[in-house]
This record gives sequence, structure tokens and C-alpha cells, in this order.
Amino acid sequence: MQIAINNDPAFVRTRENGAEFGSSASSGKLLRGSLFSMLQTAADNRVVSRVTKVMTDIKNLDPTSARGLRNVGVGIALPAGKALLKLFNFNKRSILSSILFKPYNVNIGTGVITINGLEPINDLAYPVGATHVTLKGSWLKLDFVTGLYDLQLSNSVNLPINGAPTNVILTPAGIPAGAGTDLYLLQIEFFQEVNLIQYSLKNGAHNVLCIVEVN
Repeated sequence: MQIAINNDPAFVRTRENGAEFGSSASSGKLLRGSLFSMLQTAADNRVVSRVTKVMTDIKNLDPTSARGLRNVGVGIALPAGKALLKLFNFNKRSILSSILFKPYNVNIGTGVITINGLEPINDLAYPVGATHVTLKGSWLKLDFVTGLYDLQLSNSVNLPINGAPTNVILTPAGIPAGAGTDLYLLQIEFFQEVNLIQYSLKNGAHNVLCIVEVN
């Protein structure tokens, strides 16, 4: 049967669909791999299939490639493709809008993410037992055609969960090199302090990793 699928003209649509699905899955794997370090505490157990679904939707926007050859690299260049990735949350149990209630700003020229006057106890939905929160940003340049990427992490801002306002400024270590799509991400992780040591609350219920801007 497999030989027939591989060669029989009757299965040409099946072969085309399979090729495009494989391409979308590879693009999803590339994105997840580029963010591996950030995903360790902020991803749900269906993130692989959810990312692949988004990549498939982006691939479907490709207006120029022949059927069977449509790919994410073409689709993501369109405004509609970028829109499909913007505000994607890698942890469906903890989406950014349900955790952070303070406006943020993303400077696409510098990658700096700013949250002015953040009061953790009032502006965050934090888990029971959490005493501190860490916010981190990143600027990822990812080329879905070549598979090359460069991730620049920002400083981490660690705050006690209280009512003191803080201007949070997350600045990437540098401007990522190369070509491709610019993705700007915000990560929020909660901790519990015991005897002056902060322990990550890794149950994943409240930790956030979200693509806040795409350019």
C-alpha cells in the first residue's frame, strides 16, 4: 500500500498533503527548538500539536507555491501570517491576558519591553504560595526558509509580590543577527521564597510565555 501511495497518480493529493504537513511540522519544531530554554517552565502538554496547527494555517496563506510545496517561509512574510503568530501562548493553561493586567509596550527597533508602574499584587494573577515573580523578554530572529535563528534574551526582573510599583524594563542582550521574522516574547514565572531561596513553581498553571509582537 505504501508503494502505491508513493507512486500511484491517484494518490497525488495525499502525497501533496503529506509533504506540506511535514513542512509545517518541521517549522513548528524549529520554532520550539529556538525557544527551548524558555519553554522549560512555560509550555503545556499539547504545545507541539498547537504550534503545528498554527504553522499549517500560516503555510496555507502561501499564495505563490504549487500545491504540495506551500510553506511557512512564504506565508509568514504576509501581514496575515504574522498576525497568526502574534499573541500565541505556549502555555494554554496560562495565557498572558489572564495573568498580566497592566499594559506593556514593545519597541520593535530595540526589542525592549516596558511595563510601567507594575504592582505585582494588583496587576498579576499569581498562584497560591507565590512570593515573587520574574519577568523576562527575548527577541528572536527566525528564518523559516533556511532554518537559521538567533535568540537574544533580556535581563530578568525579579519582584516580590506586593503593592510597590516598579517600572519593568526588559532589554535584549543584543540585536539578533541574520534574516527572517522578528519575534518578541514575554515570559512570566512565579517563585516561592523559603529561607531566602526562591524555588520555581513548576506546576505550569500560571507561568506565561507569549509572542507579544511579530515583525
